[in-house]
Amino acid sequence: MQRREFLWSSVALAAGVIWPPGRGMAAFEPSPDLGWRMFDVTTRVEVLQAEGTTRAWLPLPSVQEEDWIRNLGNLWQGNALTARLLRNPETGAEMLYAEWAPGAHPIIEVTSRVATRDRAIDLDRAGRTAPLSRAERQRYTRPTRLLPTDGIVRTTALDITRGARTDQAKARAIYDWVVDNTFRNPKTRGCGRGDIRYMLESRDLSGKCADLNALYVGLARASGLPARDVYGIRVADSRFGYKSLGKSGDISKAQHCRAEVWVSGHGWVPVDPADVRKVVLEEPPGTLNLADDKVADVRKRLFGAWEMNWLAYNTAHDVPLPGSRKITVPFLMYPQAETAAGMLDSLDPSAFSYRITSQEFTMSS
Repeated sequence: MQRREFLWSSVALAAGVIWPPGRGMAAFEPSPDLGWRMFDVTTRVEVLQAEGTTRAWLPLPSVQEEDWIRNLGNLWQGNALTARLLRNPETGAEMLYAEWAPGAHPIIEVTSRVATRDRAIDLDRAGRTAPLSRAERQRYTRPTRLLPTDGIVRTTALDITRGARTDQAKARAIYDWVVDNTFRNPKTRGCGRGDIRYMLESRDLSGKCADLNALYVGLARASGLPARDVYGIRVADSRFGYKSLGKSGDISKAQHCRAEVWVSGHGWVPVDPADVRKVVLEEPPGTLNLADDKVADVRKRLFGAWEMNWLAYNTAHDVPLPGSRKITVPFLMYPQAETAAGMLDSLDPSAFSYRITSQEFTMSS
């Protein structure tokens, strides 16, 4: 087997990296004070029906923020003719690209090591935050193929934010509107597509995280607020006892998209209206009311906080797959592969086939 690797980066972690075991349902209180967690996430891809030249693109953690996520490196091995790390220069999205000659039985495996810490923004106290550059502001307010900012999207955004005088008031109004007016559809494939114009025009405000949080991002951009989707995957159970808000072990179907909005005086603020709707649908006994204590608890805190039992891959939209036959995907959150017969179904890991696993460890492990 050929092997390509680079060493784990060193990182100084604060005291308290050992995560206390869950104690059942607890108040949903993500807090940086709870310390750092460390994970190895392994993605193994095997193409069972290869035809001609086969190519694969595996998303890698590429969001690096000192306060809440630190990427410590990637190791990979397999029988690819070519395997190398690629980074999109505009978006920063990283991927492992692999290619096999005709006749091969393609196999590749990559392990990424990350350290994460909960995020919680005190929205009652403004701080000193460096402003976005003009280029960053333009990037995070511009439309994408599935996130237009004109027409019905802009009209809806202006209606929602009418009377809101501050960034925070606008961001909160959009968050509450998405929570109140959407719902999670368990029949949606994968995490959804995020076609927000269709959602608004059809009045079908259902879907999963890549739909509901994309709707938040699109409405925020249309109202003039910089916002972005953050594509990633759950890597551990929720320590607060929410069954719907975590996944450990085999996480092949645990992809999850979150969102951030730029608020003056606070910088990037984490939000996740889609997970509020997930709690409504999935927490026992199921189909809860928005007034239920479990729902109200996460609704309050998912505007400004994230539990970091999740890692972030990237914030990229309309991602070209280098070396492919001019394929661009709306976002890169799943392994992708292509044979001479065309693109494989990235939402069907059993047919692909790929498996993603997560293992949490401490520094002494």
